[in-house]
Order: sequence, then structure tokens, then C-alpha cells
Amino acid sequence: MKPSSISIVFFCALLLLQVNSQQTDSCSSSPTLDVPFGTTSLHCLNVWNTHDFILRYAETSSNVWSFVLSAPDTNSFIAMGFSSNGMMVGSSAMVGWISADGTATVKQYFLGGQSPNLVLPDQGKLTIVTNSSSITLQSSRLYMAFQLNTSQPLSRVIYSVGQIRVIPSSPDYTLAEHRDKVSTILNYVSGTSASKSPHSRLRKSHGILNMLSWGILMIIGAIVARHLKQWDPIWFYSHAAIQSCAFILGISGIICGFALEHRLEAHVPTHKGLGIFILVLGCLQVMAVFARPDKESKRRKFWNWYHYSVGRILIVFAMANVFYGIHLREKGRGWNAGYGVVIAILLLVSFILELRKWRKN
Repeated sequence: MKPSSISIVFFCALLLLQVNSQQTDSCSSSPTLDVPFGTTSLHCLNVWNTHDFILRYAETSSNVWSFVLSAPDTNSFIAMGFSSNGMMVGSSAMVGWISADGTATVKQYFLGGQSPNLVLPDQGKLTIVTNSSSITLQSSRLYMAFQLNTSQPLSRVIYSVGQIRVIPSSPDYTLAEHRDKVSTILNYVSGTSASKSPHSRLRKSHGILNMLSWGILMIIGAIVARHLKQWDPIWFYSHAAIQSCAFILGISGIICGFALEHRLEAHVPTHKGLGIFILVLGCLQVMAVFARPDKESKRRKFWNWYHYSVGRILIVFAMANVFYGIHLREKGRGWNAGYGVVIAILLLVSFILELRKWRKN
């Protein structure tokens, strides 16, 4: 390699190292920050490694808590919310950004719901010390600072980062949906922070029970009743056993849902309404079993039509509500893909059996 080439490579490596160091902050460093209050006595924590969020905080005077949130500048907003239950809905958040023209803005938002029109600027439950909030850009990082008047801030702290190049603007300062978020528990005394999903075991029980029962077993039971009648009466007892298990597990899942709603004070009327509707259809199916006419009865065909129709409606709404529940939980593509693959397999099996039945007839 020629000396000139070696020099160019060495220069590029130094430049890359310099850029990387400029974008990095750590608790071992003590940057000089241009904020409205002193920062020398603040505790430091890495609170969100995924997006390199670093929090500095302390009770700097009686009932005055100082916070400085540091994050890489990705041309998006950064936010720090305080919640009573670990959920975004119902929490109050400090949100900061720097616009393309260099205007720095920090606002308090009240997160009244999941849609942008329910996220209200200049509202919330936080008592902010006058002229204490600011956001600055330093070494390719954002530093959002603010002070709260409180004896003890809420320990459930939520961090979020906005979509790239989507910045709130006047006059309404509508806050677009975040790109990512994390819910944590901050111990102000010990100086530790951990990601925590409140009532995670109850959440998983609710989701898995309802997905398995209404969203999978009900479909399998319907396939058995539709395509395995040549094995009489085995098909009937198999159908009854599968649907009974699905109904019992489904009721358990819905009970978990009601308990979860009470503990989290969640406001999910669509998901809840669909769940109650599915439960009502399931109860109608169970009651219909006790009113089933004999095979020789003229009313049997009407009963069959009713039973098939209600069952199909139940399955369609159950699948929709499972996908909607995954969306609410923000589990993302993994859970959607997993459940989608299961549904695709069941639909493929049903299609093949339906094709065979059509050919025989």
C-alpha cells in the first residue's frame, strides 16, 4: 500500500473515531451543560440502552427535583413521562425537540389516550419549576433539562423517542406516535432503573388464554365438525370436547382481562367490547347445545344454520380481537407473524379438506 493511501485510511479512521466520540455520553463523563440549573451533584443512570438514553437526576433542594435526559440527536423528539401504573395513557410527560430552524422547545403533555388528538400540549399533572426547562444540542446529543416541585416523583418512568424527521410544530403542537418506548421503574434512593411491564404475568395469561381458546381451539373444533363427520360419533365428542376446553379457557382469559383493566385502569373500549361480544356468542353456543332438536326433527336444519352462523361470526371476531390485542400491547411483528402463521395453516387445512369434500360430492 502506498504511503498516501495509508495516510488517507488513517485520517478516515481518526475522523470516524472523533464523530463516534462526539455522539457518546456516559455516566463516567461530566459534560459541561448549558442548562438553567446546576448539574454537578446529579446522579447518573443508563436508563435505556436501546436508544442510549442517559438520565441525570437529584433532589437539589427541598421538594425540588432536577432532571437532565441525554439522548442521541436523530431529528426527532425525546420524552420522559411519569406514570402511576407504568402505562402511557393517563401519564404526564416532558417532551423536547429542536426544529430544523434551530428552535428549541420543551413542553409538558398529558397523555389522555392513544390517538394524537388525546395527547394534549401544555397540560399535565407535573408541577414544573418556572424557567427550569430547556433542551440543547451538544456534541450530536440532545440534553433535555427540567425541574419538578414535588416531595417524591413517581417511580414509574416512561421514555420514548419520536419518528425521524417528525417534529411537533405550531400552532397546535400535535405529538405524533412515538417510534419506540420503554416503561421502567426508577428507584430514586438506590439509583437503579429497570425495564418493567406492570402485571406482565397477568398480561401474558390474558393474551395467551384468549389467543389459544377463541382464536385457535374454536377454529380447530369447527374444522372437526365440518369435515370429520364420517367418523360418527367420534367427531361429535371431539368437537364437543375441543369447544368446551376453548370456552373454559376463554372465560378464564376474559376474567384475566377484567382484572387487568381494574389494576391498570386501562381504557380500551373497543377491545373490551369485542371481548364481551365474543363471550356472549360463546354463551349462546353453549345454550344452543341444550336446545338441540333430534336429527329427525324438522327444526334441526334451522338449528344447524343458527349454530354454524353464530360459530363463524364468533371465529371471525375472535381472530380480529386477537390481532387488535397484539396491537394494543405493542408486541409488534413477531406476535402478529406467529399468530398469522397459525391461522394460515388452519385455513390451508380447512381449504384442502373443503376441496376434498367438494370433489367427493
